[in-house]
Amino acid sequence: MTFRRYLVLAFVTVSAPLGDSFLDKGMKQIGPVSLAHITTLFHAVATPWIAGGILLLIGFFASWLTALSWADLTYVLPMTSFANVIVALLAKFWRHENISLSRWLGIFLITAAVGFVMRGPSYTEHEKPGPARAPAKSPEGVCL
Repeated sequence: MTFRRYLVLAFVTVSAPLGDSFLDKGMKQIGPVSLAHITTLFHAVATPWIAGGILLLIGFFASWLTALSWADLTYVLPMTSFANVIVALLAKFWRHENISLSRWLGIFLITAAVGFVMRGPSYTEHEKPGPARAPAKSPEGVCL
């Protein structure tokens, strides 16, 4: 793993919770949106918090695809699971939401599991098939 790849994984981990938090802040400012009043939905997309959240989530998706191009899903997905920790911290300290003890326990378990999974290799090496070899023969011409 190179430093650049760690940066991509860090962006994957941070951009999704930040994007979701931006969407949350923007939608709390807009209020309820229904499909009966579709123009409200278009207005919501044009607000700075919603637009910023959408841009962050687009960046997340591009980084996610990049990470999947060189690492296994079983390596990249736990990194995005760590985003749950970031979401909880943003919700608690930026959005001032109450988080129950059971959710903090779940966050701790996620963090421990991510640490466990990240200790493994990021990419599964597959043996490439080589050219077929003829069986070895003894001096008498008998195949071994």
